[in-house]
Amino acid sequence: MEKKEFQFSFDVYNSIDELDNDDMMLLSEAQKVTEYSYAPYSKFHVGAVAKLSDGKIISGSNQENVSFPAGICAERVLLSAISSLHSNAHIKTIAISYKNENGKSDHPISPCGICRQSLQEYEQRMKHPIRLILGGMEGKIFVLPNTSLLLPLAFTSDELK
Repeated sequence: MEKKEFQFSFDVYNSIDELDNDDMMLLSEAQKVTEYSYAPYSKFHVGAVAKLSDGKIISGSNQENVSFPAGICAERVLLSAISSLHSNAHIKTIAISYKNENGKSDHPISPCGICRQSLQEYEQRMKHPIRLILGGMEGKIFVLPNTSLLLPLAFTSDELK
């Protein structure tokens, strides 16, 4: 038997004020984009904003539906918009924020499993790391060097070959 271990490092900031100007702007935009979320059932509004290699800023927000599986997360709304409208640019950084009407929004949250898979595959497809900034409306902020870290032992397109 062989024992293996998976670890990764990420940066933790105490507040948005500690970020550099570009990251501060992206996270601030993600916080604003939560206002475009349609979340009448969960009351959990998520905004995602990406900075592309060509400098464009693109956003997405979660869109719920009374038939819950029919909704779509902010991260996948964002990836769909980018791949449809900006297919020649790769994503440099994505900032994700949320506003919870039923509780606090004071710590980073991580994308759900489906979004982790989608982010990992998009990153693999583009052959370029995607930095990730995670934060609520206040509090600590996590910055990860690439989205693939969120999905160790990922199922990838290589498995289908």
